Amino acid sequence: MAQLRASYAARNRNILYYSLSIILGTVALSYGSVPMYKMICQQTGWGGTPINIHDTGSGSLADRLIPQTHAPRLRITFAGATSDILPWKFVPQQREVRVLPGETALAFYTATNKSDEDVIGVATYSVTPAQVAPYFSKIQCFCFEEQRLNKGETVDMPVFFYIDPEFLRDPNMKGIETITLNYTFFKAKYDKNGHLSPIPTPY
Repeated sequence: MAQLRASYAARNRNILYYSLSIILGTVALSYGSVPMYKMICQQTGWGGTPINIHDTGSGSLADRLIPQTHAPRLRITFAGATSDILPWKFVPQQREVRVLPGETALAFYTATNKSDEDVIGVATYSVTPAQVAPYFSKIQCFCFEEQRLNKGETVDMPVFFYIDPEFLRDPNMKGIETITLNYTFFKAKYDKNGHLSPIPTPY
């Protein structure tokens, strides 16, 4: 009987440890999901997310920023949206730009807080066609950073980017002439400890 009780006690301890591990893992994942999502997307181009210029592989940035004048210009179009609960107007200032692979380009979005109170927003972004994302490299971007707009305030938000010349050497990019950069702003939410809650993915 004593052996049976010891067996039950050991099993109960294992169940308790397992349950605690799941709870702690869930909490850690919720706190780390935003930075992890940002890091993974920027390193891999996952889901159409443009990658960070520091993670584009071998070769210096100067080597990649050489306009490929022998190639046709690519048409880059812009789109913007907000979540239903964010009282902002958010639109691109230009419909499109045309760039050569290896050529830098600067575009702007405009955000206006239409509410009667200060609001903090956070933007996600993606590129279509999604397979172009590994070659769409941002130099400056307002994505994943908290943007605070005072009531009635309007701000311009720059996006500085280029298309990596390796785009031309990838057979999967053949026939792609138009690329769309899309941003979606969400209202920032915080948990009781003041941590930024996970934001929805844009895809």
